[in-house]
Amino acid sequence: MSWDCGGGDCRASWQHFQHDADVGLMGHGATLDEAFEQTALALTALITDPAGVRPLVERPIHCEAPDMELLLVDWLNALIYEMATKNMLFSRFRCHITDHCLAASAWGEEVDVMRHAPAVEVKGATYTCLAVRQEAGGWVASCVVDV
Repeated sequence: MSWDCGGGDCRASWQHFQHDADVGLMGHGATLDEAFEQTALALTALITDPAGVRPLVERPIHCEAPDMELLLVDWLNALIYEMATKNMLFSRFRCHITDHCLAASAWGEEVDVMRHAPAVEVKGATYTCLAVRQEAGGWVASCVVDV
């Protein structure tokens, strides 16, 4: 699957793609930081509508990995860990990536089962379909998550 801005203005976006019994996440952005942010938003969208998650609490997240693909997996798994251990959902993300190090913030709130109606439990990010690449006019970050 490829994505191309056609040399024009790239807009940040995310999408899901099917992969056997699991689900793929893909984030697009004009910058690498933005692509990681959009992939995180796709993660939330698997669980609930991100528009219904209020950005009330900020959680700092730091990751380091030997390459960008492993950094993406670490980033998503750090978010999954925060969601599971702090009973949180996130709707806003800010990433800053330098030299295979990610310094980020995720904003969200505690899960309200009645209001958020969580659809699935994400167990973890995998190495399946793992890619972080620059394409014409922007960046793409993708991987499959175990649900």
